[in-house]
Formats: sequence, structure tokens, C-alpha cells
Amino acid sequence: MALLRAAVSELHRRGRGALTPLPALSSLLSSLSPRSPASTRPEPNNPHADRRHVIALRRCPPLPASAVLAPELLHARGLLPRHWSHASPLSTSSSSSRPADKAQLTWVDKWIPEAARPYAMLARLDKPIGTWLLAWPCMWSITIAAMPGDLPDLKMLALFGCGAVLLRGAGCTVNDLLDRDIDNKVERTRSRPFASGVLTPLQGVGFLGIQLLLGLGILLQLNNYSRILGASSLVLVFSYPLMKRFTFWPQAYLGLTFNWGALLGWAAIKESIDPAIILPLYTAGICWTLVYDTIYAHQDKEDDLKVGVKSTALRFGDLTKYWISGFGAACVGSLALSGYNADLGWPYYPFIAAAAAQLAWQVSTVDLSSRSDCNKNLNSLS
Repeated sequence: MALLRAAVSELHRRGRGALTPLPALSSLLSSLSPRSPASTRPEPNNPHADRRHVIALRRCPPLPASAVLAPELLHARGLLPRHWSHASPLSTSSSSSRPADKAQLTWVDKWIPEAARPYAMLARLDKPIGTWLLAWPCMWSITIAAMPGDLPDLKMLALFGCGAVLLRGAGCTVNDLLDRDIDNKVERTRSRPFASGVLTPLQGVGFLGIQLLLGLGILLQLNNYSRILGASSLVLVFSYPLMKRFTFWPQAYLGLTFNWGALLGWAAIKESIDPAIILPLYTAGICWTLVYDTIYAHQDKEDDLKVGVKSTALRFGDLTKYWISGFGAACVGSLALSGYNADLGWPYYPFIAAAAAQLAWQVSTVDLSSRSDCNKNLNSLS
């Protein structure tokens, strides 16, 4: 109350015409200000004491709405700190101008310049799990393609690691451009750069061009067979965001897209594709994607129903755990078949057993009705 009274007095002193009723407000605030506990009690012998403030309010000239609803009037005169904001009750976002909780800050918030931060968020640099999920099939393929007794090609591992960062970022940019009118209706995605209005679509297209040019630089380091195979993946990247509008199986299409590296990694080493080895590996990756992305899709199932988009989470419903258990078993079986066809020795199979145990733990422990648990379950893969 004291701060508001001081602000009103200062505004009146500076004589702004739009705020001429403020003297009456100042006197009213003075009469209402509790100077001491005793002053807040009504006078016992005066039956009209309780009506004083009502009479004062009736006599006070009307206050312009801008003086109450626009805190920038106080900000502009240095009477209210800039970090104080007027939160609209109609706001659909949970964010405010208060400093972010330190526990929620990522390395992007701490180290990336503020002007570049929306682009880093657009490329999901603050959420590396997607990059890992894209990189793993590449690493599997490059490792299996290595000569018996040799380590995987470190140069190829590095190139594909950088490529995973760039292609995942480009895919997210395409996804957010096409889904910006959907993202602002979904709780988990309404703070994304396009949905929130932080970036314009034109800025996004420019950023996408930079990402694709950098990706082209990596692709040119590979053999011609791999260049053609890698470039063809862009058809999947650009069409995937549209699938949720037409089919309940967008997670299967994501599997085709995200595991393209299983084909490309082998081709980068061998300059060809061996279907007996690589197709089971590719199938394993697709089934694995159906497991983790179906779990992830359960976060948005209520919003997806409202917006009208589709997912395997909605398709499977209460039978989700049965479905993803089957896909998990198919994933493990396909990995074993790929290793068998590649004549891999016995040390390969304990790793398959560990993968099977991890998948079983994922499926059995996840609470599909909890958004936070679905998200935590996905992050356990990183």
C-alpha cells in the first residue's frame, strides 16, 4: 500500500493529464492505509464510522483503466521494478517474467547468447535425447561393418555424430514449422519458438537452410552411394510431421526416418547394402522407436484428442503395454538375427540380453497415465 501510494503521489507531481483523478485516489489511499492496529477498529460510539470508506469511494472520480491495468505507466517513471509484471488471468502460458527456476535451467540457458537461444531451442540442443536416439542406429551399423578384430572407424563415428545433431535439429525445425498451429494448443509444446511467437516462420526457414547446408558438408565426406542414400532421407524428414494428420501410426513412420542411419552407416563403410544384415538391423530400430515413441506419445493423448491428431498411444489405448511388449520382442529378435547373419561372435549376445532387460524394465515400470513418468522413461535411454 505504501509503495502504491508513493507511486500515485509521484505520478500526480509530474502532472500527467491522463491521470487527473489520482489526487482523489491518493487521499482515498491515505484514508484506507492502516497506520496502526487501533486505527483499523471501528469507533464503538459512532454508528456511521463503518460507512466512511463507502462514502469516500462514491465521491472519488472514476480512475482511468489504463492507470490500473497498465503497469508500464509505473515502469516508465521508475516507480515499479521491471521484473514486476501484470499477469493476465487469460494467459494460456505458465511462463511469466519472473526469473526461471534454477533447477530447470539447461546449458542453453547458461551458455548460449540470448539472441541465439531460440534457435538452439528450435534445434532441441537443450534436449539431447533425440540426438542419441538418431545416432544409435548409425553407431550400430558402423560397428557391425568393421572388420573382425578392428575397432569401428572413428572418423565415421565422429561424422555421423555431428550429422545426428544437425539432422535431428533440421527435423525439429521442419516439424515445428508445419505444426506451429497445433503446438500452441498442446500444453507440452505451446512454448516452442514458433508456437509462442518468439521466432517467425521466415526466420525458421532461414535457419533450416543453414542446417541443411552444414549437413550437406558432412554428406559430401562420404562415398557417392552414401550421398544418394543420405539425400533420399530428406523425403522422410519433410513428410513425417504430416503423418499424424492422416494415420494412427506416425510412430512407425518416425521409425523409418530415425533409423535411416542403420542403412547409411553400413553404406558409408562398405559402399553397398547387405540386406541379410542391414534389413533386420533397420527393422530392430523401427520396432524400438515404436516402443519409446508410443510411451512418449502418451504425454499428449488428451491434447491430441482435442486437436484431432493421431498417434499409436491413441490407437493402442489400454492395450499399449501389450503392443509395445510385442515390438520390444521383435526388436531384440531382429538384433539377434542381424548379428547372426553378420557372423558376430558370442560377446555380441550379452549386449542383446542387456538391451532386452532394459526394454522389459521400460515397459513394465512406466506409468502411462503420468506425463512426467513417460518423459522420464524416454530420458532413461540417454
